[in-house]
Amino acid sequence: MAAKLKKGDKVVVLAGKDKGKEGSISSVSPKTGKAIVDGINIAIRHTKQSQNSQGGRVPTAMPVDLSNLALLDSKGKATRVGFREEDGKKVRFAKTTGETV
Repeated sequence: MAAKLKKGDKVVVLAGKDKGKEGSISSVSPKTGKAIVDGINIAIRHTKQSQNSQGGRVPTAMPVDLSNLALLDSKGKATRVGFREEDGKKVRFAKTTGETV
């Protein structure tokens, strides 16, 4: 299946503790169906001190299921993603506005 959400996309969270928050995707894992969004689903990880790092309580972004994310269109509203062919290339477009992503 084609990737509806990709790295760098602006998204909004639809469900969970961070519902309504917006951010950009920093990485996507298609195999697990999850994505890491900057500033969303933050968990505190306790790390041991080493030569390279200070150690302590480090906030880390945890993966969010792709079904709980929606792309933001040019007006800042959540939208679904569709596919169409333009000039022989397959492109993504926002269902609300019809603009290509």
